[in-house]
Amino acid sequence: MITTPTAPAGGTGPVGCSGDRPLTGTLALPAPTGLRSQDGTGHVLLDWDPVDGALGYVVQRSDSADGPFVPLDHGEGDVPAVPRPPYADTRVEAGRGYWYKVASWTDAGPGPLTPGPVRGCARARGIDPAAVAVRVDAGAAPVPLRGVWKRTIGSAHLPLPPGAEPGPGGADADAEHAEAVRIVLGGIGIRTVRAHGTFLPERVTVRPDGTFDFTGLDAALDRLLAAGLEPVVELSFPPTGLAADPRDTVLTRGGGSALRDPGRYGELCRELTLHLCERHGADEVAGWLFEVGSEPAPEALRTGTQDACHRRYGTAARAVKSVDDRIRVGWRSPGAAAQVGALLEFCRREDVPIDFVSARTRGDAPLDLRPLTRSFARATGRPEPEVLWTERGVTASRFHPADDSAFAAPSVLRAVKSALASADALASWVATDHMARTGPPPALFHGGSGLLTAGNLRKPRYWALRLLSGLTGGRVPARVTGDGAEALVESLATAAGDGTRADVLVWNGTPDRTRAAGAAALDRAALVEVRGLTPDAVYDVTLWRVDEGHADIRTVWEAMGGGDWPDAEQWARLRAADVLPAEPLPEVAANPDGTVSLSVDLPMPGVRSLRLTRA
Repeated sequence: MITTPTAPAGGTGPVGCSGDRPLTGTLALPAPTGLRSQDGTGHVLLDWDPVDGALGYVVQRSDSADGPFVPLDHGEGDVPAVPRPPYADTRVEAGRGYWYKVASWTDAGPGPLTPGPVRGCARARGIDPAAVAVRVDAGAAPVPLRGVWKRTIGSAHLPLPPGAEPGPGGADADAEHAEAVRIVLGGIGIRTVRAHGTFLPERVTVRPDGTFDFTGLDAALDRLLAAGLEPVVELSFPPTGLAADPRDTVLTRGGGSALRDPGRYGELCRELTLHLCERHGADEVAGWLFEVGSEPAPEALRTGTQDACHRRYGTAARAVKSVDDRIRVGWRSPGAAAQVGALLEFCRREDVPIDFVSARTRGDAPLDLRPLTRSFARATGRPEPEVLWTERGVTASRFHPADDSAFAAPSVLRAVKSALASADALASWVATDHMARTGPPPALFHGGSGLLTAGNLRKPRYWALRLLSGLTGGRVPARVTGDGAEALVESLATAAGDGTRADVLVWNGTPDRTRAAGAAALDRAALVEVRGLTPDAVYDVTLWRVDEGHADIRTVWEAMGGGDWPDAEQWARLRAADVLPAEPLPEVAANPDGTVSLSVDLPMPGVRSLRLTRA
């Protein structure tokens, strides 16, 4: 962690540093103030005043005011933290009271809890779903909607040689992987892919004369580039040939030990960068990202340390920059914000270049790493490193049913909205269920991490991103009020700016995986009010739905009888059902003040997208 000296009297934000004084990323932060609760239908809504410098917050709960207080576990998440308030506790029983406290989360972990707990009690569902209202100002000046979800995606491995990994029923897994890449490229607009395996034996070998042979890597990168994608060049776990213990391997057969010869590793990184610049052009490669992975984390290294990981980053970063200083190079944390502060302190102390920090998060929305990167920029006078979440999954475990279900659709939208406020990229993990590290998929729906199944059927999570990518115009204000507002139910909206069109994307979801199959008490009835349209004008309305009964291909398969794999006739039926239909609604006329109101059902989990187009 970054050393955190005591703050000056009256100050709680980051302080500068000079000379050899350690960089301060986040100080020992105070407990949040203003903690308050609201009894909601099927949940308890908590809110508090944000703390300057916090990366996130940990909500703790007890059955009594005296404790003990235990962090709320969402199930299958990386850290028990949320990026910001408000927060809906859905792991509750109606009519039962609970007590809550909250702590700020820093790079060192949670800070002190709020001194006085608040009590909350969930209500049972009434006859009708509880109500929320979504109010959109389409007349506001639109601002660009940053495509943080489009910047990159995970692919789990670089493309294998054709036929190298047979798929289920003899399918060509690599051909399906290539098709999956084309689908996410065309349907979501993703342009960059981050893939493991740069230094695997089939990618890079050492010739008898000691030079490096990149033939296998060239073939893999050529196939990505031919599909229209740029690679994130992952300088990940050390090659087994350069590891202190070649027998120590992890994940996709990458070296799991410390480096035997750091200088030789630097030669490899430099020669690779030179090779790529010569083969693809220096100007082309200058636009790529070079990410030095920290996996496995130091605790997984039987012969390594955190310092060894940092020095490996320094060796790689300097080697890449020695070829072309324009190339953006950064470091990837082994988890959700773990070690980011320590790595930035290393770069400050050792004057190591760094253009971005990246991290992964599974199950939860990304935390806010900007207090760390901003403090680094102030302390060094360098540009602030970008924040890239290059691996975001719905769950932390493999083969979790939530990954295949409608639950994942609002989950990914919540994560994107969080990233819009605090990051430069959020990469969905992964494009397809064909993953080298987990082996061939055991069944069509097995809880794989892909946006697409084996065979490239689109999961609800894909359709959520497709709807997000289909928003037109610029972002305009969208505010949710009512039962569970801005914690269960959230919204994004865009508009053309001239009253001709408005898009409203609204979703209902919880990070609580115990509610992945849905919970009737969390269903909502949403009133969508769009103002700023042309007074008295008539608008065509189109609706898209993602929930258990719409754009959920797993539900279609289960209705067909389910099982492990479809036969030829079942594949045909599934592909015919693999659509997100547009549903025309009756046209509506704006009021004299330019307002249109529409009512939609909003199950949990569920996503609704409305488009209003002036007729």
